[in-house]
Amino acid sequence: MLFSIVLILGALLAGAVSPGPSFVLVAKVAMGVSRIDGIVAAVGMGIGGVIFSALSLMGLHTILTNIPALYFLLKIVGGFYLVYMGVRIWRGANEPLIINDDRVCSQGSLKKSFLVGFFTQISNPKTAIVYGSIFAALLPSEIPVIIYYVLPPLVFFVESGWYVFVALILSSESPRAAYLRSKLLLDRLAGCIMVGLGSKLIAGASSQ
Repeated sequence: MLFSIVLILGALLAGAVSPGPSFVLVAKVAMGVSRIDGIVAAVGMGIGGVIFSALSLMGLHTILTNIPALYFLLKIVGGFYLVYMGVRIWRGANEPLIINDDRVCSQGSLKKSFLVGFFTQISNPKTAIVYGSIFAALLPSEIPVIIYYVLPPLVFFVESGWYVFVALILSSESPRAAYLRSKLLLDRLAGCIMVGLGSKLIAGASSQ
């Protein structure tokens, strides 16, 4: 049982470390808004991971495999959300940033950062498939009851822990100053990445 849990967490960490929409989003929030907003967005990512892990334990992989229409819908909705986020980032590239001190970030700002992180995580159908596939492949055929209580919190620790690390590193003074000097280019690059990922999801769903 312990070996299966270690393998699952290692596979999920490898997926989180690889660049993707979640990494781009947390990096932008941490550098462009504040460190605490980046951390809160990372917590939103972790909560999304907990939801995926809980669904996977209840048979997400089997459900999506046997209901193609649901996977199609996830791809379309997730793709349009990523495109929407990418367009917003692109359009805001020319806008000057007011960098708030961590101690004075408003509650509304923190709530928005959490929701953006959360919805970025759960709107990605590839993440759903990755979770379902990893759990289906690495969990024992007879799942001990304790796994239902232990695994989701550990998933939260891995997912949010990585993105908190990203937020802490990229919100430091030197990386933030470099970002501000190159804001137009970096924001438009991030926007293009988001739109590209979303368009790829939509195109992949349409071709099926």
